[in-house]
Amino acid sequence: MHLARRTESGVQVARIVETEAYQGPHDLAAHSARGRTARTEIMFGPPGHAYVYLIYGIWYCVNVVTRAAGTPHAVLIRALEPLSGIEHKTSGPGLLCKALDIDRRLNGADLCGDTLWIETPEILRKPRITRATRIGVDYAGTWAAKLWRFYDVESAYVSTLTAGQRKKLLEGVRR
Repeated sequence: MHLARRTESGVQVARIVETEAYQGPHDLAAHSARGRTARTEIMFGPPGHAYVYLIYGIWYCVNVVTRAAGTPHAVLIRALEPLSGIEHKTSGPGLLCKALDIDRRLNGADLCGDTLWIETPEILRKPRITRATRIGVDYAGTWAAKLWRFYDVESAYVSTLTAGQRKKLLEGVRR
């Protein structure tokens, strides 16, 4: 799938290449594990909306609310492969939000709208998806061991790649 963003400068489009799933409120790694708060209210709403939050006081992250209203499940978009209109790095949740100018103003945005949306590409490329544990949730006990991070092993834009791995994958694309 693609994530697209309309700004004053035009439309930006990127292929989603890495995600993490969160199954609140029981998942101790999910923000909703602490209950319904002003911050997490969007997660308890209807599916298909953006849950945008700030981490470490500097980085925004964007999630897709995925379950019926009242069930706070969400999927974090961790990395994007730029396709058009994107000039900055997108290999990490904070970087992709910075590149697409996603911040709290888009918290609650309808992802079927015309400002921030998810779309099916015209040509579907079947990715090679693998699973891994989520990143940065060691505090969540057994929930940290869940294989709920999904990524395209052939993408040079996955967040956890080293510079050498990224370069090798990009060189393979150019051939």
